[in-house]
Amino acid sequence: MVWNMQDYPSTMKNLGELVRKKAIDIANALLQDGYPEDRAIPIATKQAQEWYDNASPEEKETFRQEAPPQKNDPHNGKKQNEFLLNTNVQVKHQRNQWQVISKGAKKPSEIYDNKNKAIERAKYIAQNKGTKLEIYKQDGQLQETRDYS
Repeated sequence: MVWNMQDYPSTMKNLGELVRKKAIDIANALLQDGYPEDRAIPIATKQAQEWYDNASPEEKETFRQEAPPQKNDPHNGKKQNEFLLNTNVQVKHQRNQWQVISKGAKKPSEIYDNKNKAIERAKYIAQNKGTKLEIYKQDGQLQETRDYS
C-alpha cells in the first residue's frame, strides 16, 4: 500500500508535518523497490527523522514547498535495489570518511567521520537484512567479517 499526507500509517501520526512528508516519500519509494511494508515504515521513519535533524534550513524549506507525496507518484525503483537487500554490508574508508555501503551499491547509504559509529550503523543494517558485515581497514584490506544471517 502506498500513502499520502491524508492517508498514512498510524505510526507516523505523531511526526512533525515535514518529517511525516519525508517519511511518506521514502516509504513509498521503498515499497516500489520491493521492501515489505513492515520494513519500509520503520526505515522510512528513521531516515526521515535523520534527514530532518541534519538538513539545512534551505533544504527543509525547499522540501516544504515541493508537492506532497501522492499515492500514484512514480519512483524509479530498480530490480538492482532488490538485489541489495540480500548483499553484505561493508564499512570502507574513502576520502577521509567511513562509508556504510551494501556490496555492489553505487553509493554509500551513510557516511561517518568515526569508524566505530559507521560499524555500529552497519551492524544494525546487517542484522535487519540478515547478512554479513565486512569491516575494512583504512588501507582497504579486509579486517573482519561478522555473520548476522
